[in-house]
Amino acid sequence: MPELLIRREGAVGILQFSNPAKFNAMSHDMWRAVPPAIQAFDADPDVRVVVLEGAGDKAFVSGADISQFESQRTDPDAQRAYGAAVEAAYGAPVACSKPVIAKIRGICMGGGLGLAAACDLRFCSTDARFRMPAARLGLAYNVPGVRRFMDILGVQNTYDIFFSARIFGAEDALRMGFVAKVTAPDALDATVAEWTSLVAENAPLTMKAAKLTVNHLLSDADARDDAALKAALAACGTSEDYKEGARAFMEKRKPQFRGR
Repeated sequence: MPELLIRREGAVGILQFSNPAKFNAMSHDMWRAVPPAIQAFDADPDVRVVVLEGAGDKAFVSGADISQFESQRTDPDAQRAYGAAVEAAYGAPVACSKPVIAKIRGICMGGGLGLAAACDLRFCSTDARFRMPAARLGLAYNVPGVRRFMDILGVQNTYDIFFSARIFGAEDALRMGFVAKVTAPDALDATVAEWTSLVAENAPLTMKAAKLTVNHLLSDADARDDAALKAALAACGTSEDYKEGARAFMEKRKPQFRGR
C-alpha cells in the first residue's frame, strides 16, 4: 500500500516514502501528505532537522505513480489539481524553517529527483541512480522546478539532464553538485545520523536565519523588503541562545540551545 510513514528519532523528524512494489513511486495521496507532515515537524520545537528517505534499499522515490495518470491526469482540471499537489510537496522542504535533508539510495528519478532538489542538502550511497525522464514522457517541467535545478546544477548540467533524459550515477551527481556527499551503501545511515547530530546541537534561530537568507538570495528578492527575514536576523542577536552561546564559549563547554 502506498503511504508516507512519519516518525521522530530524537531531534530528527523522518518522512519515509513507502511504495515498495513500485520502487516508492508517489501516489497522489502521498504527494498531498508531504506538506502537512513537514509543517508538523517545523512546528515541533523538539525537531531540529528533517530527513526524507525511501523505504527499503532499492529506491528513494522512483517518480510519480504513472498508473494513476490515466485516471487523475487526463483532463486539464485534473492535471492542474495533480500538478498543484506535486508543487506543494516540492515547496514544503523549501518553506520549512529547519534544515531538510534527502537521504538517497537506489533509484531517484522524475518526481523523486524533483523532491530531492527541493531539499537543502542531499546525501547518497554509491548505488544511487538519478534521472529526469520528462522528455521520455512528453511532459513539460514547470518554471519553479527548472529554476531549482539551475540553482543547484547550473545551466549546462540542467540542459544535460533534461535534454538527454539519461541515467547518471552517484559520482556524476557529486561532480555536478547535486549531492553533498557519497558513501558506501552500508555507511549512508551512519553518515546522515552523524551530520544530523551536529545540526541538532546548533542554534535553531541561526539556522532559520541562514536558510531564509539563502532562499532570498536564490530568488533574487530584495531582502530589505522582507519582514520575516529581517525579524529572523534580528531575533538571533537578542535571543537567549545568543547569550547561552557566549557563556558556553567563555566557560569552555558545549552550549545548550533552546531555539529562543
